Amino acid sequence: MELNEKLKDLVFDKSDLKQQVFNATKETFEMFRNTTRELIELFQKQNQAEHRNVRFEFTDRGDFEFEVKFAGDVLIFIMHTNVFEFSRDHQVMKSPYIREDSKRSYCGTIRIYNFLADSFTYQRVQDLGYMIGRVFVNYEKHYFIEGKRELGMLYNNFNTSLISSESVQSIVESAIEYTTNFDLLTPPYDEVKLVSVGEMMSDFDKKSMATGKRLGFRFQADTDV
Repeated sequence: MELNEKLKDLVFDKSDLKQQVFNATKETFEMFRNTTRELIELFQKQNQAEHRNVRFEFTDRGDFEFEVKFAGDVLIFIMHTNVFEFSRDHQVMKSPYIREDSKRSYCGTIRIYNFLADSFTYQRVQDLGYMIGRVFVNYEKHYFIEGKRELGMLYNNFNTSLISSESVQSIVESAIEYTTNFDLLTPPYDEVKLVSVGEMMSDFDKKSMATGKRLGFRFQADTDV
């Protein structure tokens, strides 16, 4: 028995490509981890110098996850360990950059989630978080971001945007800025007017009445925050 040459090339070439994408994404994720840690340390020093009582914490949560807490918010950065390709209908597939080399369409992803700090402090497991952006990185370390306002609008030039320490710092700062401006709104009255006896009898901090920054609103269509 002999290997089919076409099949052999397909398997080895695709595997090599995905490994390159994974390595590029992991290196990018480590840049995010180190840059975010340094920024939080700067905030901590400034907080102490001005004698303010604002919370700033950085926590590693494994090889592919870390979190930061600042004021009343938490940002969690997660790298997916798999490699993805965009669907044929995705806008990025129509770019000359991808048409010149289809391998560029394979990307790793880093997702950025925003939660309320109190959700973790008081173990309110029913509370909601929001993915405010996801970073796509290909084997050439080109990147772009799908996300809300500051993130999605500022970092979407896939063919020219290269990951660097400066670009990573800019992305992290934009994520912090967006999160700070993404305020907790009172949900519509009709969404919270009914409460069960069980909810009232449970511990106050663990009631099943979920809290989220846009609970009761259509977050997907929220373009004004």
